[in-house]
Amino acid sequence: MYVSARADYALRAMLAVADAAGSRDGGEYGDGELVKAAALAESQDIPLSFLQGILLELRRAGLLHSHRGTEGGYALTRPAAEISVGDVLRAVGGALTSVRGLPADHAGYHGVAVGLRDVWLAVDGAIALVVDRTTLADLLGDRTPTV
Repeated sequence: MYVSARADYALRAMLAVADAAGSRDGGEYGDGELVKAAALAESQDIPLSFLQGILLELRRAGLLHSHRGTEGGYALTRPAAEISVGDVLRAVGGALTSVRGLPADHAGYHGVAVGLRDVWLAVDGAIALVVDRTTLADLLGDRTPTV
């Protein structure tokens, strides 16, 4: 698994939005304020133009919704406890594991290398296990998964 700057920024932005929503340690969903892209960029030290593209992808994936206007900004579409790290990673990067630029399940081998596909699928499954059971709320509450 390769964690790109895009994936790292997306997770940092989602955590900042979740924190603003009051999702830390079981806070009520939706009782926080909307977060502006410029404030996210500044607080997380992310180039604004790069962040805007990421926020668009997260919105298209149904993880964020945006409100226009001077009082507008971004908010989670559901509670932080219902959004996994895997959800965010897939929204901005597609497959969790890739082999030569393709999802692991597309890898094909023949001859002595035929067993490699099973290795890549096992790696993908192990990564998915960790990122799919770790939510934004877990990270905000300093509860990281044990393997």
